[in-house]
Amino acid sequence: MADAIAAFRDELAETARAIVAPGKGILAADESTGTIGKRFAGIKVENVEENRRAYRELLFTAEGDVHKYIGGVILFEETLNQATADKKPFADVLRERGIIVGIKVDKGVVPLAGTKGETTTQGLDGLAERCKDYYSKGARFAKWRCVLNIGNTEPSYLAIEENANVLARYASICQANGLAPIVEPEILIDGDHDLETAVRVTTSVLSAVYKKLHDHHVYLEGTLLKPNMVTPGADYKGPKKYTPADIGAATVAVLSRTVPPAVPGITFLSGGQSEEQATVNLNAINHAKGRNPWALTFSYGRALQATVLKTWKGDASNVKAAQEAFLVRAKANSEAAQGLYKGDGASEKASESLYVKNYSY
Repeated sequence: MADAIAAFRDELAETARAIVAPGKGILAADESTGTIGKRFAGIKVENVEENRRAYRELLFTAEGDVHKYIGGVILFEETLNQATADKKPFADVLRERGIIVGIKVDKGVVPLAGTKGETTTQGLDGLAERCKDYYSKGARFAKWRCVLNIGNTEPSYLAIEENANVLARYASICQANGLAPIVEPEILIDGDHDLETAVRVTTSVLSAVYKKLHDHHVYLEGTLLKPNMVTPGADYKGPKKYTPADIGAATVAVLSRTVPPAVPGITFLSGGQSEEQATVNLNAINHAKGRNPWALTFSYGRALQATVLKTWKGDASNVKAAQEAFLVRAKANSEAAQGLYKGDGASEKASESLYVKNYSY
């Protein structure tokens, strides 16, 4: 495996660096068929392949400076095989715009025996063959999501170890087949825990992840990390009112203790924050004091698309307005990734909560 990875080392590193070039982040458009159906239900759009294709075309063909804000797009397998109404493959559309094509490769979470409702992620069987196929179709990076939660006894040692090991196995398989892996150990914001608890748990999880990546000889320069921001639980009702500056400081502190500087970039997930909250907190992270050898940017799905969907509503006459809404959020997050956001993207729609308890996709 190490020899196979060596053949791709330069390409892997170049891919990872390009995705997180200054001001650039990731559009996570990898919603499964079921998840996009839930999003469509909210705007009364039928969940059929043509509507899914038309919506993704809206995102990928938005005019303007999107290539300055988006370095990579994560696709669902169906989307990788789709094309525009003019029959141009989506992978070609993105590449021609200077945007790197990514692919979600996990097969979803499953119960982890011996725990109280904790999970691991499946999809390792046949992954090497699938990666070869995705590479041949233009993909150059991949994503795999593991999910952990904070509770009275969670995350358990077993859940931390199992998910860290699965992420490391996935990463090594991807690299051996030319795909730069995004490592995503998401700790859900469900719960009433305080910020200090989130710091402790995230530190433990990321420490375990990087130990396993080392054990599996993963080439860190050819990877990206997609973690949760370190925040209090969604149901926290404690006496302290945490500010974006508090969240930024806590997040950078945890990363400084756990993530090697060889990693080119950290692309945060939004985790159910509103669009505006995710932008403001990313901006605060980039203002936090500490050693920041990595790009600190975004890999947002809901926090880039919520207003877009509400604007589009499945109506072709709304496409241009929806694309403009997408550009507003992409530009806002690009600025936040550089610590330059001034609130220009704020709106009533962008401030609506996107939190879903025990979120899955």
